[in-house]
Amino acid sequence: MNKLIGFLVAAVMGTVVATAAFATDYTKGTVKKVDMKGKKVTIIHEELKNLDMPAMTMVFRVADDAMLEKVQEGQEIEFSADRINGNLTVIELKE
Repeated sequence: MNKLIGFLVAAVMGTVVATAAFATDYTKGTVKKVDMKGKKVTIIHEELKNLDMPAMTMVFRVADDAMLEKVQEGQEIEFSADRINGNLTVIELKE
């Protein structure tokens, strides 16, 4: 019985650790420009730790075109970005 309880505790802890590893890291930024035609957004952002990129102003593609309608110039946002097919891409906006 003790082995079963130990196994269950280990399984639950493993799930918690795995879930935490996939938690989304958001970065703060300010939208500088929205390019609807080019499907891009320029963001003045803080450090992007997952991309090993210091704070700077950068042009990003968007993973979903609907994101462009949710942002406007001067708006402060929190977002996550990654490289998709070699392009820096906003993959999620925090709502």
